[in-house]
Amino acid sequence: MGGVQTTAMKTRVLITGVSGFVGSHLVDLLVRKRDVYDLYGIVRERSSLDKIAGHLEFIDLFNCDLISLSTVLKVIREVKPQHIYHLAGESSVKLSWEGAVSMVNSNIVGSLNLLEALRMAGARRTRVLLSCSSEEYGLAPQDRIPIGEDTPLKPVSPYGVSKAAVDMFGYQYYRSYGIQTIRIRAFNHTGPRRPPIYALSSFAKQVAEIERGVRQNEIYVGNLDVIRDYTDVRDTVRAYELAVQRCRPGEVYNVCSSKGYRMGDLLEDLVALSRINVTIVHDKSRARPVDVPIVIGDNSKFAKATSWAPQIPIRQTLQDLLDYWRGQLS
Repeated sequence: MGGVQTTAMKTRVLITGVSGFVGSHLVDLLVRKRDVYDLYGIVRERSSLDKIAGHLEFIDLFNCDLISLSTVLKVIREVKPQHIYHLAGESSVKLSWEGAVSMVNSNIVGSLNLLEALRMAGARRTRVLLSCSSEEYGLAPQDRIPIGEDTPLKPVSPYGVSKAAVDMFGYQYYRSYGIQTIRIRAFNHTGPRRPPIYALSSFAKQVAEIERGVRQNEIYVGNLDVIRDYTDVRDTVRAYELAVQRCRPGEVYNVCSSKGYRMGDLLEDLVALSRINVTIVHDKSRARPVDVPIVIGDNSKFAKATSWAPQIPIRQTLQDLLDYWRGQLS
């Protein structure tokens, strides 16, 4: 890990959180274009590389804790990246209530160290995608749905607050120091490899377990009446690549499907794909202190800038998610 070998005429791309859910799908996309990109990734000592195991020969990895500014600066100076996808951090809304301090360190301090390292290295031509979140909007009023980028930020979870801080630091570093930040407020996205702490992946895993006879025909759920805007993760990472190429630094963009799905309906679709009989059990431990009832985004600004549109229908996403868990349990 950690040796940089540059290739003439290729774009040097650094991905933080490269071994995670979104990072691994971004690697899937960019590895197919390795005649265009030289890929570098940041991982931690304890990071599992299972999700990117098939691509390790094409990525130069660095062990780097983003909480350490000196270590981050060393990586930036060694790699000299032209594009950065900042995907590292903690992303569970549910768990953020139980670990707000950890969320601050991982998301805010880690992101600030990356921006500060770029400033110290004089990397003002590096285009930096900051992965922000629809959770920043929080309880958007009904008359602001679908949610546009000009909707006031009113986060109601520690995770949402942490992402709003990252978002604002991204803007501040652009205005103050000319760091070429592109802020992407990603709405819900899912697909294969999504950890089961997240609702749809939890549902799919439970369905697969029932199929294999390793659990009773009961699916434990939280609030099924909330409405969420879902995009397939493979469409999301395609959007990220386009964002780095075509979006204006200093700007913020929603990445979303602009479609709302009731969680209970998505669960019914997953069960229908399996054709099993189940009992739905409402689990109080899955409830959140504050649950935003409806989240639907407006992607028109991003679509205009990039010509991007989601390509994978939600039913295909659910099928692939269920098949992923079938494979994991086999």
